[in-house]
Amino acid sequence: MSATGRRSAAGPPRRGRRAGKRRGGGTRLLNAVAGLVLLGGAIGLQTLHMTEGETSEALMYTGAKGEDVDARRFTARVDSFSTAKAIESNTKTVETDHLFFVVEVSAKSSLQPYHMREAVLVTADGKRFDASDRVDNSLSLSNIWVQPDLWVSGRFFFEVPASALPGASVVLGLGMEVLVEPYRPQVEVDLGLDEEAARKLAASPQAVYSVKK
Repeated sequence: MSATGRRSAAGPPRRGRRAGKRRGGGTRLLNAVAGLVLLGGAIGLQTLHMTEGETSEALMYTGAKGEDVDARRFTARVDSFSTAKAIESNTKTVETDHLFFVVEVSAKSSLQPYHMREAVLVTADGKRFDASDRVDNSLSLSNIWVQPDLWVSGRFFFEVPASALPGASVVLGLGMEVLVEPYRPQVEVDLGLDEEAARKLAASPQAVYSVKK
């Protein structure tokens, strides 16, 4: 009787353990599926937030200040640059504790109108500065239609420390209305600022750079 009682007591726990394993396997499968769904959603969100430069490789055309750099879809030229401690527009004057670096650019398109996107200033050691969001975008070249075979001119405004100027270059590209495609053309212009030239430029900024109309 005692032996039969032990077998009877031992039977149900073994079945319970097997049932428990089956439930655990189902849970792991559901967790794996849920993880894949979340991962897919995260990748989708990341893709939505990628910049245009991250979604396609750039085909870079290089040149120097004063040169017409032909990037096939458009041609760009850096005409001049200067520094200032404040930018004055019709509505406000914006000051900085560092430097406003103002780059004068001319551009034309080849086949159809485009907008230039905001430029990027790249330092000698690879740091990247977007155009300043403290200066109204309507004052920059990115607000002007670049037409076929007609040169237009405008400015890009950067707010940077003086240490960003030696060896710096400016990268120019097309605006967001252009279809994303592989190897989008960009222009990188070497500004020709060695240590001495950059030091002189940083030491003598204009008190106020006016863009009043």
